[in-house]
Amino acid sequence: MLVRTDSLAANTLYSRFTAALCLILAFASIDLQLHAADPPNVLLIVADDLGFSDLSCLGSSDMRTPNLDRLFAKSLKLDRFYANCPVCSPTRASILTGCNPDRVGVPGVIRTNPANSWGNFSPIAETLPEQLGARGYLTSAIGKWHLGLKDEDHPLNHGFESFHGFLGDMMDDYYNHLRHGVNYMRRDREEIKPKGHATDLFSQWAVNWINAPDQNSGDQPWFLYLAYNAPHTPIQPPAEWLLKVENREPEITTKRARLVALIEHMDFGIGKVLDAVDENKNGRDTVIVFTSDNGGQLNVGANNGPLRDGKQSMYEGGLRIPGCLHVPGVTTSNSQTAAICCTADILPTLIEIVGGEPKGDLDGISLKLLLSEPNHQWPTRELYFVRREGGTRYAGLSIEAVLQGELKLVHNLPTQSFELYDLSVDPEEKNDLAAKRPKELARMIQRLQIHLQRGGRMPWQ
Repeated sequence: MLVRTDSLAANTLYSRFTAALCLILAFASIDLQLHAADPPNVLLIVADDLGFSDLSCLGSSDMRTPNLDRLFAKSLKLDRFYANCPVCSPTRASILTGCNPDRVGVPGVIRTNPANSWGNFSPIAETLPEQLGARGYLTSAIGKWHLGLKDEDHPLNHGFESFHGFLGDMMDDYYNHLRHGVNYMRRDREEIKPKGHATDLFSQWAVNWINAPDQNSGDQPWFLYLAYNAPHTPIQPPAEWLLKVENREPEITTKRARLVALIEHMDFGIGKVLDAVDENKNGRDTVIVFTSDNGGQLNVGANNGPLRDGKQSMYEGGLRIPGCLHVPGVTTSNSQTAAICCTADILPTLIEIVGGEPKGDLDGISLKLLLSEPNHQWPTRELYFVRREGGTRYAGLSIEAVLQGELKLVHNLPTQSFELYDLSVDPEEKNDLAAKRPKELARMIQRLQIHLQRGGRMPWQ
């Protein structure tokens, strides 16, 4: 018996050693592939209000998005990817800092009217372009900023070396680019008045930047943050794109057709950008991330699949977003992961992929391990979602959610009670467990209060 027990122990030890060795070799293989050549370029594309299922590769049968379909097909698809807030500004702050947005001064939407503006992007938070710039990267932001309108809030004060885009929240018109009659279009700090649809402008400016001598020479790696206004309201596709959809989908409603056309038009522009990347490698690979800032807006026709609700809501339809990560030579075709991830994970992931070590007190974690082990099971993650808001709907109060593993606390409106859902058996959030599991409800409310106190230390107004 003693011999058999020793043999079993030895076999167990050998199995554990072999598994650990395989994991080490997998990491080594990724690092060798990533760093055998020069550091890779980085392209981060963010859509605005794109629904969880609003690409043809994600389930929308009335849509044709061949370019993003192509990107997703060669990328690691993030099936459980959460925006750190169900509205624009906070999620963008999380993407650029790796932190929960209320911890960097953006608990709500930054707007033109100070009385209804709910954030002040921290001037001391170390951003993704700052960390990449310190590693020799050329950095540029093109498209929508939405993290402040004052000079001190400008992208050039947050690590970007160039900016070509729109400082504001939403455009009242995709062609005149005004918001409340104010022009927020800029080339660096200069006010500009370009002609054309905003999506076409942002796509072409991105192509031009990629093709410019500094980026095209290959002497330095580059980081491009390309943030579209589409498909945010107003749902204003070019007429020829709308006609194409209506002719192809005779049963489609006018509301849905307009949104589909706006997304397909954005996909066409993204295709031009991806082609420019492929044509100008110059000895460097390009890591590509694509995502949205929150879920789709239901009242303009968005498709969030089976998820409950949409933009502005703490239910899954407001928080779950499309997401993929492409690393040449590493990600395999049609790979996907069910690991719980969030937009704050983008910064540490990209910094580790390019060979660095993320700086700062971050809330996000690196997803690099998922490149080799898509089925890796993280330890239980605890994610917080906070949104402060004004107007008649929220009256300056906040809505929140907490995700602990598969258990989710939802406080969706100040006038509603806390709700509790087990997403492992109820992903559509139909069965509120608050009354049945009071101890877990109380524990999660307490955890939320601790987080709110932590975020409250950061001035935001």
